[in-house]
Amino acid sequence: MNRRIGLLGGSFNPAHSGHRAISLAAIDALDLDEIWWLVSPGNPLKPEAGMAPLAVRLASARAMSRHAPIRPTDIEARLGTRYTVDTLVALVRRYPNHRFVWLMGGDNLAQFHRWRDWRRIARMMPIAVIARPGYDRAAYRAPAMHWLRRFVHPAATARHWTTWRLPALVLLRFRPDPTSATRLREADPAWQRRFLPRRAPDAP
Repeated sequence: MNRRIGLLGGSFNPAHSGHRAISLAAIDALDLDEIWWLVSPGNPLKPEAGMAPLAVRLASARAMSRHAPIRPTDIEARLGTRYTVDTLVALVRRYPNHRFVWLMGGDNLAQFHRWRDWRRIARMMPIAVIARPGYDRAAYRAPAMHWLRRFVHPAATARHWTTWRLPALVLLRFRPDPTSATRLREADPAWQRRFLPRRAPDAP
């Protein structure tokens, strides 16, 4: 069964309404059947300090994605992959009948050149970049964008991404959601408790 799947990777520390909003908007813009949230066991470009356990972050993602065509998964941990390129290679092999598009924020495009084998990622599947407030200039001037610019498709044609020759890039702009995982953690330092497995009551 051919399915059109968007892939959104991240720490989801915690998952929040901004993740949900851009996912739902991307589903509409790209005519997707579903989006998979790839909850990372560890981001090589982010410090480990302050990172909640994977089980907690996955639980927050499942809570935030309820009643939506969004599937949070810890498949990277199960595959044992650390870098996005390795995860995508494994997914393409495991699901040959699915069509995948990689989703990333403009902040990630600004540092995409630091990702392992980023050109290989671009040659593997289309990339949809979602604008983030405050990152437009950095994204458009990013080293990776100097190479990717020639492969940009108009946003109005985004629903036809399965027909594009690779590499292919589309820049999408949705109503911004100001929610920030950093601010959520600062406002509620004990947020993890809400997603910890419930402890069974002691036997009488």
